[in-house]
Amino acid sequence: MRLPQFLILSLFARTVHFLTIGMAIVLLGMLPVSASATNQLACNPSSLRFGAVAVGQTETLLVTVTNTGQTSVTVSGTTLSHSEFTASGMSLPLVLLAGQSVDVSVSFTPTALGWTPGAVKFSSNASNPTLTLEVGGTGVASEAVTANPSIVSFGQVAVGTSSTLPVVLTNKRSWKTSLSAFQTTGSEFSVSGPTLPLTLAVGQSVTLKVTLTPKAAGINGGGIFITGPQLSVPFTGTGTAAATGTGTTAAAQLTITPATLNFGSVPDGTTATQSISLSAVGSNVTISSSASSSSQFVLNGASFPQTIPAGQSVSFNVAFTPQSSGTVSGSLSFTSNASSSGTLESLTGVGTATQYSVNLSWNASSDVMGYNIYRSTAANGTYSKINSSVNSNTAYTDSTVISGQTYYYAATSVNSSGQESARSTPPVGAAVP
Repeated sequence: MRLPQFLILSLFARTVHFLTIGMAIVLLGMLPVSASATNQLACNPSSLRFGAVAVGQTETLLVTVTNTGQTSVTVSGTTLSHSEFTASGMSLPLVLLAGQSVDVSVSFTPTALGWTPGAVKFSSNASNPTLTLEVGGTGVASEAVTANPSIVSFGQVAVGTSSTLPVVLTNKRSWKTSLSAFQTTGSEFSVSGPTLPLTLAVGQSVTLKVTLTPKAAGINGGGIFITGPQLSVPFTGTGTAAATGTGTTAAAQLTITPATLNFGSVPDGTTATQSISLSAVGSNVTISSSASSSSQFVLNGASFPQTIPAGQSVSFNVAFTPQSSGTVSGSLSFTSNASSSGTLESLTGVGTATQYSVNLSWNASSDVMGYNIYRSTAANGTYSKINSSVNSNTAYTDSTVISGQTYYYAATSVNSSGQESARSTPPVGAAVP
C-alpha cells in the first residue's frame, strides 16, 4: 500500500457560542392590603405568567411576599412543583415583621417545547401556613419577537408628573409574525403605539411608548403581555413625593434603562455592543461626565456636558472587550446636576477562550478502505491514534488541540484485510496560537 501524502494543513478558530441568558425582572403594582388575623402572608402579584422563552434560556420575574398581619411571621421554607422553575432571594428561615415585605426572584428555564404550569409554595407560621403562587411559561425553539429594552425601568418619577420611555419590538423570525393584542397591568402605566392587530415583516420593528404617571409615593410595577408572539415586557418605577410651595419644581432625576447590562459570553479579544437609555425625570438633567470602572467596558458616542430635557431620553452604546477568560464585572457612573448624581449602570460579561481545530488532508492511496491519523507533541516522539474508527475520507479535523501547543501528524493506509501501512513521513507540524 502506498503511504498517504499530506497536501493541506490549515488552522482555524472556532468560536464557541453560548446561549445568552435572557433575564427580565418585573415588579407588579402593589395593591392595598389590610391587616388580617386570618390571612397574614400574601404575594403580589398573585400569579406569574412568563412569556415564550427559548429552550435553555432563562427569564426571571419578581414577586413580593408581604406580611399583611399585625404580628410577625416566620417563613420556614419554599417548595417548587416543577424543576423548570427556581426561586431565590429569600434567606430562610426569614422573619417578616408586621407590614414587612421581601422580594423573591422566580426563574423559568424551559427544557422542552410547550406550556409548563407550576407553583411556588411558601411555608410559614402564618394563619395561612402555605401560600401558593401559581406560575407558568412556554418553551419555544426561538423567540419570535424581541423587546429592547427587555425590561422598562423608570427609576424615580415625581408624583403628578409623567415619564415616557420607548420599547422597540422586532420580528426575529424569517417569516411574518402577527401581534394580536396586548394586555397592560399596573394602573400607573399606559401604553401607546400602533393599532393592533398588525403583522411584522421579517426584521421589521415597531415602537411602543410606555408612560408612568405615579399616583402616590412608592414602588409601581406592571407590564405588558403581547399575544401572538407571547412576549412579556415588565415595567417598574418609583413614585416620589411631589415638591410643594410656590415656584418649586420637581427634583431632577437621572434614570438608566436597563438597570444592568449583561453581555453574556464574548470571545476574548472581540467586542460586543449593547445600548443604554438615559432619561431625565422631573426636570432637565445636565450630565457633566462619565467614568467606567473597568477598561474592558467603554461608553461610545457620548459627548459631555449634555443636557437631557425633562421627560426625554438619549441612547448610547456600551462596548465590552474581554481581555481574558472569566467573568468580568464593572459599572458606568454619570455625574450630573440630578439628585441622583453619580448614577451607576451595572455591567457584567464573560470572556471565553477561542477554541481551535486543525484541518488535515492528504492524497488518496490505491486499494485501501481508509486511513488512521496519528498525533504527537514532538516530531520524533510517541504517536497516538486520534480517530476512533478507520476514516474513509482523505481529510480529518482534530478539534482536541490546546492553545499554545505544537502538534505533529502522520497518517497510515488500511486495506480491506485490516493491514495497516507504516506512518507517512515526514510528519506535518501545526502550532496552535
